[in-house]
Amino acid sequence: MKLMLVVACALIDPDNRVLIAQRPQGKAMAGLWEFPGGKVEAGETPEACLIRELDEELGVTTWASCLAPLTFASHAYDDFHLLMPLYVCRKWEGPAIAHEHAALKWVRANRLREFPMPEADEPLIPALMELL
Repeated sequence: MKLMLVVACALIDPDNRVLIAQRPQGKAMAGLWEFPGGKVEAGETPEACLIRELDEELGVTTWASCLAPLTFASHAYDDFHLLMPLYVCRKWEGPAIAHEHAALKWVRANRLREFPMPEADEPLIPALMELL
């Protein structure tokens, strides 16, 4: 089974809310909510991937020094196994704008379970609840 490394980020605003993004129509798992991020490319570090993905998906700029690893998810899908580290980021520049998602929401950690998420994202929620 192929192993896929995908990295995710919990952007946390000054009110301790977490940004989640809704997957757009036409993509796998359309309509589900997720933490921004994406596939780590060959030769790319998880931090470099997040910096690139946050810029592409949300138009925000951050730095490796502002990304702190929190937890990870390991999930078997039918045709691949997903390994997904989750980083926390509290410092970035620019307003988050949905360039590639259907919608964005700032949500309290204790409300994250109210939003349908891909199976791989769900195990990340308890660590965020404990942190916040």
